[in-house]
Amino acid sequence: MSAGGSAVRQARVRAFAKINLDLRVLGKRPDGYHELRTIFQTISLADTIDIAFTPARKTAIELQDDLGIADNLVTRAARLAMDAMRTTGRIAMRLTKRVPMGAGLGGGSSDAAAVLLALPPLAGRNLDMPKLCNLAQQLGSDVPFFLLGGTAVGIGRGTELFPLSDAPPYPGLLVAPAVRVNTAEAYRALSPRLTSESQQNKMVSFQTQTWEPVRTAAANDFEEVVFEQHGSLGVLKKRLLRAGAFTAMMTGSGSALFGLFRTSAEAAHAADSLGKEDAFRISLLSRTRYRSMWWRALEQHITGRIWPPPSRYAR
Repeated sequence: MSAGGSAVRQARVRAFAKINLDLRVLGKRPDGYHELRTIFQTISLADTIDIAFTPARKTAIELQDDLGIADNLVTRAARLAMDAMRTTGRIAMRLTKRVPMGAGLGGGSSDAAAVLLALPPLAGRNLDMPKLCNLAQQLGSDVPFFLLGGTAVGIGRGTELFPLSDAPPYPGLLVAPAVRVNTAEAYRALSPRLTSESQQNKMVSFQTQTWEPVRTAAANDFEEVVFEQHGSLGVLKKRLLRAGAFTAMMTGSGSALFGLFRTSAEAAHAADSLGKEDAFRISLLSRTRYRSMWWRALEQHITGRIWPPPSRYAR
């Protein structure tokens, strides 16, 4: 990919997916959203975004991908970032998807956050974390988490984030079957079951889960209603457990499921036992490793290992 011109600055970055190590739905809020308690975790599966920035008097944004979405999160993130930086330029991007879409893995949200993190260093304008978080919240509830990475508690809509100590880098399997779960329908089916008693029990259970995020006692409230609608997903979870996973769960509102294993050998054996299922080998990605990968990807455009990555071109 080439943006043309001698002043072009470019980078190739990876937008990592997430799983939910725990997800509780407490009830509907006055603003129409549901109150959540969740534990986010970045994983090694990632999309790739090539970004090239060229200073220019007007802003033009070009995206190459195979999705055919006229106004997707990637271009929206670029526009928001350019407006926030009060600068102009030509932005050429190429998105290579590897994270399955509509599976509860936050692929589109991670793509958007990747643009928010990468564009300021290339454009020579720094945006501090409060500004980036404000932009991220305008793009979607999951986007702010990808400005943080690692293991974190999300409350409210999932946008209020509290970093946790990194979970061990357990190997895992991620299976994304060709099942599309309607998130709005899943919330509607779940809402009548959200009693005040269940909320209190969930709060206590979730609190203990945050002390040790990767435990067999973890839960995803969406599983009950989604498995009723799509029985094959419940069967797949049982298969992951039978294959040796010490914990297995659906992520987000589905349809992807993951299983975590004690060793890479166990994960490899489980992948073989699943046969025709389209399983991705993954590992849990710590916040330290997440940020190191970002610094490495942007190293020729940034100064020091500071977060968010600061531009060496800023004046």
